[in-house]
Amino acid sequence: MHKVAGTQRGFAEAMGVSVDTVRKFLKGKAISRSNFQDLCEGLELDWCEMAFADDSSVTTQASETAPLEGADRSKQSADSNQSANCRIFLSYNRNIRPDELVALDLHNALRKQHNIFIDQEMPIGTPWAETIRKEIFQADALIVLLSEQSAQSEMVQQEIELARESAALRQGLPLILPVRLRYTAPFRYPLNEALDPLQWAFWNSEEDTPRLIAEIQNALVGKSLPIETETAKRKLLSQSFTVRSQSDQPPMLPPDPMAQPPIEQSDAITLERPEGTMDPNSQFYIQRSSDVVAISALQQQGGGTVTILGPRQMGKSSLLFRTIAIAREQNKKVIFLDFQQFESTTLENADRFFQRFCSWLTRKVRLKNRVEAFWQDNEGLDNPMQCTCYLEDYLLPEISQPIFLAMDEVDRLIKSPFRDSFFSMLRSWHNDRADFDSPWRQFDLVMVTSTEPYQLIQDMDQSPFNVGTSVGLRDFTFAETVELNQRHGAPLSEAQLAALMEWVNGHPYLTRKSLYLVASGQMSAAEVFGQAVQSRGPFGGHLRYHLLRMENKSSLVEGMLQVIDDQSCKDEQVLRRLEGAGLVQRREGRQVIPRCRLYAEYFGEHLRA
Repeated sequence: MHKVAGTQRGFAEAMGVSVDTVRKFLKGKAISRSNFQDLCEGLELDWCEMAFADDSSVTTQASETAPLEGADRSKQSADSNQSANCRIFLSYNRNIRPDELVALDLHNALRKQHNIFIDQEMPIGTPWAETIRKEIFQADALIVLLSEQSAQSEMVQQEIELARESAALRQGLPLILPVRLRYTAPFRYPLNEALDPLQWAFWNSEEDTPRLIAEIQNALVGKSLPIETETAKRKLLSQSFTVRSQSDQPPMLPPDPMAQPPIEQSDAITLERPEGTMDPNSQFYIQRSSDVVAISALQQQGGGTVTILGPRQMGKSSLLFRTIAIAREQNKKVIFLDFQQFESTTLENADRFFQRFCSWLTRKVRLKNRVEAFWQDNEGLDNPMQCTCYLEDYLLPEISQPIFLAMDEVDRLIKSPFRDSFFSMLRSWHNDRADFDSPWRQFDLVMVTSTEPYQLIQDMDQSPFNVGTSVGLRDFTFAETVELNQRHGAPLSEAQLAALMEWVNGHPYLTRKSLYLVASGQMSAAEVFGQAVQSRGPFGGHLRYHLLRMENKSSLVEGMLQVIDDQSCKDEQVLRRLEGAGLVQRREGRQVIPRCRLYAEYFGEHLRA
């Protein structure tokens, strides 16, 4: 154990975390789940009991084990009473109510004391993507407003990810302050991984605005947001608020006086928003040939290994959860791991990563954590062997069911110095199935990645990605688009479907988004196509997301413009990265084209700015 009776700084160094993280933990404030579990173990506390204890109990137990230093205590008291000037980034979804109104109210109240950034203040001609990244990486706090619509916004999600990236490099800054705007549904994957461990604020009507402003001001000087315990969160999520009248629900975009009236929908059709991972039983899920291949591979006797490969928003996670649902029907023990949950510091340290990986598996199957003792008893083994033996000697024998390990975002390891040894270990698990007595024959492995396998491991002979079954996801065909249109109540005519294919070329997310907007009456088909390439149009968040990802990457910008102008890309590495991002497609020979007309027109204009 790392139990320290001395200073907080010494304890923080021993645990590999910042002093600020230790202080937040001792005060009962929200920190990442992995840090919380590590600090509990370091202080010989049961993290499960601590997680569900009330706040006073948490603070008392933690403080008794590692008391605050005198200097830190006095400084904490002083910090709580002073009104520091903070740099704040305000993240919200523009042109949506109540998001924009609440954002403006917060901005007007907080700017009197703090330096607050809101995108409406950017002058025309400002390099948008560069400014967003710069402001987030300089911010002390990111206030993110989350209504039902904005919680699905790609740009809001990207700004949260940038804040997490910054926090990993800047000792927890910016602090993320989520504000739910009349939104009581659980966050959907992957947003839940980032926001569920944090404290929340809640706004339900204009009457709540003064209270919300006060809560944010308190949070900026170190106090907690009101919804901080698991009990408080469950209570909020269980509430049912009266649905507002239609007149109180303005359209996503400013109304067009020439727009056609909304299309009437059959009462039998309940539309689903297109963002996020789809429910495996959704009526809007289009099964493609890749689904059949993946599911068949995992139904074979003796265990299966499947890699689901494709750019973002192709339906990788939706297919993954579809395989998970089938595995549960077959009474398999499902373990789902999202590699986005690993902090950057963990991804840089092999000892920490492999132990955290085993601890994670242990928690998922609800067994006693024996990782630390096992590592000490087998000190002579390297990390992959320790990990394998831990599973073979302890976890697998304790579980009577077949195991289904589903790992999302495994390409987060792409910059890790130990990625080759980790992926080689997974390959060895696959190879061990050749022994008919091997416990690995009761073990299915599914990996999801947006990165080409050759970039994840140098020795392809040791790669887990070129064994088993590799499933590459493709865009919707015209026939599949027609079928999806029917499931939305046929809001588009055949001619409009042809126009949709021309604009987005079967892109799964953009196709669903278009049909949803028209079927829900938010926009007409003519408006969708007419505003397609506008930064504040129906696809604006999606397009700005990609623009932001190419910020400061001149080689990608040059490569994309080559594809747009010349239908070629001279740099093979750049071409592979553009393919991995889902921005371009190879044709016969050396011809390369933009994935769709939408990308050609938008990036052809904005990458030259």
